[in-house]
Parts: sequence; structure tokens; C-alpha cells
Amino acid sequence: MRTNGDRERGGGLAAAAIGIAALGVGELIAATRGDSLIDAIGRVMTDTAPVPVVETTVALSGKHDKVVTRIGVGAGAVAATVGLGALSDRARTPAVAAFGAAAAALGLRRPTRSPATVTGAAAAAGVLGIGLRRRPRGLFGALVSAGAGAGLLAAARALNRDYDRRQHEAINRVGPMGGISVVPQDGLEDEPGLSSLITANRSFYVADVNLSPPRIDPARWRLAVTGRVAHPLRLSLSELAADAVEFDAVMVCVHNRPGERRAGNGRWYGVPLATVLEHAIPETGATRLVTRAVDGYTISLPVEPLRCGEWPGYVVIGVNGAPLAPEHGFPARVFVPGLYGQYTGAKWLAELELTDDSHIDYWWKRGWPSEPMWVTPQARIDVATPGRAAAGSTSIAGVAWAPPHGVDGVELRIDGGDWRPVDLGTETAPAAWRRWRTTVDLPAGEHTLQARAISCSGEVQDGTARSPFPSGPSGFHTLTIKI
Repeated sequence: MRTNGDRERGGGLAAAAIGIAALGVGELIAATRGDSLIDAIGRVMTDTAPVPVVETTVALSGKHDKVVTRIGVGAGAVAATVGLGALSDRARTPAVAAFGAAAAALGLRRPTRSPATVTGAAAAAGVLGIGLRRRPRGLFGALVSAGAGAGLLAAARALNRDYDRRQHEAINRVGPMGGISVVPQDGLEDEPGLSSLITANRSFYVADVNLSPPRIDPARWRLAVTGRVAHPLRLSLSELAADAVEFDAVMVCVHNRPGERRAGNGRWYGVPLATVLEHAIPETGATRLVTRAVDGYTISLPVEPLRCGEWPGYVVIGVNGAPLAPEHGFPARVFVPGLYGQYTGAKWLAELELTDDSHIDYWWKRGWPSEPMWVTPQARIDVATPGRAAAGSTSIAGVAWAPPHGVDGVELRIDGGDWRPVDLGTETAPAAWRRWRTTVDLPAGEHTLQARAISCSGEVQDGTARSPFPSGPSGFHTLTIKI
């Protein structure tokens, strides 16, 4: 004889299966136009979640934050379906309608306003309404519904992968963007395990609020320079490439805690913002340069230091000899070496708008400071290998950065003792990272290593441990080794 508890568990399982099926239907319909209902919901979660939630997610999930967000969306949708299933028939109908309307609004909320996402949300709501009225019977019925939903999700992913493939083919047709004719060397090429002097494109960290990058046709794309300018511009990739230059610089995420790898050193290819502003001719009152992505996301910068060259900003269209990858902002992004990635400029650039100080950026609304945040000196230990150089010795090596001024020195401290200088590799550019290494003799046992960087401007790395929000991370990279 089945108890009320058995029926409730069975009802919850059936509702969960309906939730997976409904999500699969919505995702597949959205995928027919290369969009994603899950990603649309995930973006709203990112946009509206309290800062402590965002910071905790970033800290715990690391580079897997987008996967974690997608899993959270799926789990939330299934949990919501179970909750809807527990309502009475009379209350469930308006609740499902409201649920579908909210999901559809997500599609309209996005600047792309994808009709497929809206249709997918409406279809998912329809499946929820019908499915919760005629729930699958028994465990077998629930498994069939859940399996069908999983199959639809897999089909949607396959469709989106096909759109991704077409985007990569379009990017490949663009051709090289700059190039490294001579591979830079700094004299530390023989140190195993040490980070590359130039970070490979596939190894560059990814950080943004989008779960998937927008797909942009390079042939049709134009960068608009608008607002308070005497000469508005519309620039193609080829027109930007005509004025592009190469420069070496490290890019650092504001969430990069000591020892983490949310930093990469590249040879970038881009047009100086001073050149763009010279052609556009800012008018009186143009105090802010708003960098706007195709999805409406904005980061703004003060005009004057960019115009006079005090801040060497660029419209970047390539890195390490290739066009930007989709996840790194293809076809263009703004980069000001020395500013944290969250402040340096938008990816998937669509517009540069010159305006006054009334503009409010995305992150300012979330509680981050409005003034640009500069990267502070930081050293990282990549290698601590006992016995490599000679018996009884330990090789210690890593990278350090202090853009835009450059690294003047790196020091190592062992077991809380005095700071001692280490050997530096040759500097490729002040804004780039600099590799370092040393060899020390250590007795048997456990030892604590700490490294700090000193910039050419005299700034010494702050050893006080501090979280990224709201003024950037600090502290020493600390590593414990056993000899």
C-alpha cells in the first residue's frame, strides 16, 4: 500500500522529469538560432545576484564559473518545477504562465532580442503546464521524460557547436593579425615548469559576465565612434588593421588572488586609442569614453589621459599573431595595460561613445568603485624543485608583473626570514610580466616560501591579505615545500 510520503516522492520525481523535458524543449528551440535559454537565464542571475554571491562563486569555482552557473540554472529550473507541481491545479496555471512570461522576458531583455529564445521560453512553459497536469506514471515514465529532456539538451548543444564552428571558420578567414616574427627570449628558457614568456592563446584566462560569447560576422561588423565628436566614424577590421601596432603586456583579472592564474602575458595587436580620438576629434564636454559591447555591457574610461597618451590604451584586434578568439572578445576589445580586466574596456566591442560624466557603468551599479583600478605589483611562484640544479639545492622560479611601469625587482623570503633578491629575466616591455628564478640550499623538512615584486616606480607588493572586492586583491603568494 502506498503512503502519502510515497505519493509525494513520486509526484516530486515526475515533476522533476517534466522540468528537464521542458528545459530541453526551450533550449532546443533557442538553439535553432544559435541562442541559449539557459545562458539567458544565467546572465540575469549574474546581473542580479548580490556581490557576495558573485564573489563566492568566483572564488570557489575558479575557471569553471560558467559551468557552475549553467548547472545552477538547470538545477533551479528543476527545483522550480517541483515547487510548481506541489501547487493546486487552480494556483498552478497562473504560476506557470508567470514563469513562462518571466523566461520570455529574458529574451527580450537581451540587446539581441532573440525571437528563438522567447519562443523557447513560451514552449517550455507550455510543456510545464501540460506535463504537470498529465504527469508521467511511475518510475519508468519519469525516466522516459527525463531522458527525452536530456536528449533535447544534447541536440541543442550540438546545434550551438555547429554555430561555434561557423564562427571559427569566419574568424580563420580574417587571416593573421600581427605576428611574432622573432620569438622573444629572456634567458630563462631552460627552466622546466616556468610560465611561458608569452602566454599561448588557448591558455589565456577567460572572465566575463556572459556564459557564451556573442557570434559576430566580421564582414558586416563595424566599430562605431559616436557621441560628442566632430567626426563620427564607422571602422571595419581592415581599416583598424591599417593603423595597428604590436605591444607586449600582461592582462590581469581583478579576481586574481596571489598565486592564482587569472593573468596572461600576450603580444597584442591594436590601434592606439589616441589615434582613434585624433581622427574623431572629441568635442568640448566629452570627458568619458564609453566602450560598449554588442550586448550593451559598458566600461568607461576618462578621455583626457587616453587622448594625450598618458594612458596607452588600444582597440585590440589580435593577439600572438592571430585574431582574437570569440571568448576573448572577437572582433575587437579595448585594453589599457595596467588596468585590471574589469576596468580596462569592453570585449565584443560595438561602439566607442564619447559622453560626459553622467554615464554609469555596469560594475558601478553593482557596488564596485567608479574610478579605474590599477594592477598592483605581484609575484607568483611557479617552480619549487628540490635537487634540479645540484644535490641539496632547490630551484625556485616564477613570474612577476607591475604594469605599466615594469618590474624592478623580485624578492624571496624563506620561513619568515629576511627578503633576498632573485635573478630577473630580460624585460620585454614595462607592461609585460617578467620571469625570475633563484637557487637556494635548504635543510631537510618543511619550508615556507613567499615572493614579492617591486615596481620601477618604487611600489612594493602589499603583503596584507585582502579579498578582490572592492579594491583589488593583495597578499603574498605563499607556498610550502618539503625537502
